[in-house]
Amino acid sequence: MRILDIREPDAADAAGARWPAGAVSAPYARWRGPSNNPGALRPLADYTALVRSLGIDDTTPVLIVGDADDPTDFGAAARVYWTLRWLGLREVAILNGGAEAWERAGLPMAAHPATPAPSAFTPRPDERVRAQAAEIRAQLGDGRTLLLDARPEPFFRGQRKAPAAARPGTLPGAQPFDNAQWFPDGSGRLPDGATLARIAAQAPWRSAQVPAATVSFCNTGHWAATNWFVLSELLRVPGVKLYPGSMVEWSQAGAPMANVPGRAEQLWAQLRSLWSTP
Repeated sequence: MRILDIREPDAADAAGARWPAGAVSAPYARWRGPSNNPGALRPLADYTALVRSLGIDDTTPVLIVGDADDPTDFGAAARVYWTLRWLGLREVAILNGGAEAWERAGLPMAAHPATPAPSAFTPRPDERVRAQAAEIRAQLGDGRTLLLDARPEPFFRGQRKAPAAARPGTLPGAQPFDNAQWFPDGSGRLPDGATLARIAAQAPWRSAQVPAATVSFCNTGHWAATNWFVLSELLRVPGVKLYPGSMVEWSQAGAPMANVPGRAEQLWAQLRSLWSTP
């Protein structure tokens, strides 16, 4: 098994943290896109080189270990998990509770990360787990695809936007489901399966007809990865996809949006943000 520690090394070292024994360092930033579109997938060649450098091949079981202080921490692990699944790996898992859970369980620790021998990994992208902008545009308004916004409500309502987004707002016809709802205690550790099923059963979309497909999105495909992971991998809902570029990509393309405030409202929101900045 290959253990991927996706924490930033400098932050971990500064906090006096140690490494899960045998873990290789694979910081989350290495899996992300450029600053103007962090959710965008990197070129396939970049991911191929990264996975090979981590000593992972097509049959290697992978365990992802990150932080677990809050839901956003889990989103990082979920996004790396999704990326590996998209690349064609099948035996991938997330350590619930992250590095703290590893140490608390008394599992062996090491002072330094491992240095694996490079592999000869060959990617086999699985497009069944990825939604692309053209596909979403073609499905707008057909009612068979659930567009699920994983962001906190102010983003869904158009009251806030990501720095790289061109406009605030959401996808037309989207339903909100803040990814933090999967974490009742506010931590980055998921509850048991029965609790997750109860949370899902109470979600607004569950009262409607079961959709043929679900597209999970957020600002940059980070929070949305948690919704995708819980629905697809844990609750086994069929037809769930992640839109990696999410609203940053969508808004930059000038595509149709809902809940977009007027220009005066946007200016007022920007001023409020500046005044509230310490």
